[in-house]
Amino acid sequence: MEFTTIHEYPSGDLERSWRECLMKAECPAHYDSPEYFLDPYWSGQKPFAILARDGSQVTGALTGLHQGKQVISGLASRPQICVDVTRDSGPILDTLLRGLLAEAKHAELITVYTWVHMPLPSFAAEGFRSRELEGNVVLDLTLGAEKLFANFPKDRRRNIRFAEKNGVEIREATTEQDIKDAYDVYATWRETDRKEIKGKGRTFEVFAEAARLKNNRLVLVGRVEGKPVAMNLFRFFRGGLFESAANSSLEAYMNLKPNDLLQWRGIEWAYANGMKRHSLGGAHSFLRRFGGTVVPVCRYRLDRTFLRKHDLQETVRRVGRETVEKMPDGIGKRMMNLIRSNSH
Repeated sequence: MEFTTIHEYPSGDLERSWRECLMKAECPAHYDSPEYFLDPYWSGQKPFAILARDGSQVTGALTGLHQGKQVISGLASRPQICVDVTRDSGPILDTLLRGLLAEAKHAELITVYTWVHMPLPSFAAEGFRSRELEGNVVLDLTLGAEKLFANFPKDRRRNIRFAEKNGVEIREATTEQDIKDAYDVYATWRETDRKEIKGKGRTFEVFAEAARLKNNRLVLVGRVEGKPVAMNLFRFFRGGLFESAANSSLEAYMNLKPNDLLQWRGIEWAYANGMKRHSLGGAHSFLRRFGGTVVPVCRYRLDRTFLRKHDLQETVRRVGRETVEKMPDGIGKRMMNLIRSNSH
């Protein structure tokens, strides 16, 4: 088995073979597919895909980015690796590993995320350290929308009905004005003082370009009396995984529960359009109250620095947090703020 590394959208037989592989994957995601190269988010990060091949047939795929001295495939909220489940996964994963090491030959840190049910033993044998993370709430959409709703906790069902009763309307963003409205909510949300928002903000141009990718994006906008008050962006691969990728809402309208209704409308849409699973992109308390199962994600990381600098720093931070958690509340809170500021 051999690997092929690409850095742009494939064409011809390679694209067709990649798509045939995705049809044999357990639950393929958008970032497992050729459309990964169409996303506008990767400017300056040299996106790549490693494809395992048995002759002309693609048997597995791993996508990723170059971020300075690091190479990374996925995030704690989204693995970007898949294999043909009709074959022995061992040789496929071995081949993906060889391709990744060749692509990342100059990187000091290589990180790969995978779902817990698809471990990477060949990566561990190569020196990658594994760590199980909390993962995401995942819903089985094949159960049907009505059964999923019935399985929600009572307060979730109540919130959804409350939002409907109090005039929250959810519509798909289909026009340029809809996209602008969604972005305005996002931009205002990023300026809120309610909580710390991590990560670099998106420009309107990048946000709009992603929202226009209708074959793998769904943008829902929540409105009250015509005013946009909340938005949710979803990624999907048809027949595979539906993912909640970004949510924003205006503080003044949170009491109307627009986010509960946004997520529910997304679930209805995903079921109606043949998706198999819905990953809610995290496992915090709001998401857990949609039912489903929390599926852990495993991180495999190879630290090539002298004395494993990155692993050491992470260990120090972890031990520090565990120590702080045992302190009285006031002292612990101040120490946690100090740890966070030093980790940025």
